[in-house]
Amino acid sequence: MKKLVPLVVDALLVILFCAIGRRSHDESVVAGLLHTLWPFAIGLAIGWLVAVAAASRVFGDAGRDARFDGTALWPTGILVWLGTLCGGMLLRVVSGQGTAASFILVAGAVLALFLLGWRAAIKALN
Repeated sequence: MKKLVPLVVDALLVILFCAIGRRSHDESVVAGLLHTLWPFAIGLAIGWLVAVAAASRVFGDAGRDARFDGTALWPTGILVWLGTLCGGMLLRVVSGQGTAASFILVAGAVLALFLLGWRAAIKALN
């Protein structure tokens, strides 16, 4: 259960990111949230899979259980952030949604603040 908490925190922050984005453009948050969310949710899942696979590769079979830390800034946080951003943008392109350069920069910064920020705060507090 404790190992799922970082994934849940990340998922909630990605939902918040999408809701804020829709609201800032005066778009219906409730009606269109899934349309905006799904590329980033799949990107988040990809990032988590890559992070778990990287831990497994570095630490062997024990990596998934003993060594994997979902709260770690590196490599977990960086891989989750990159997966969410790159995967989300790629899926937006494939599905015909917008990916203006300014949107990519803003999304990258906000997702970094959200997905890396809480991990950095935990590290600073420990």
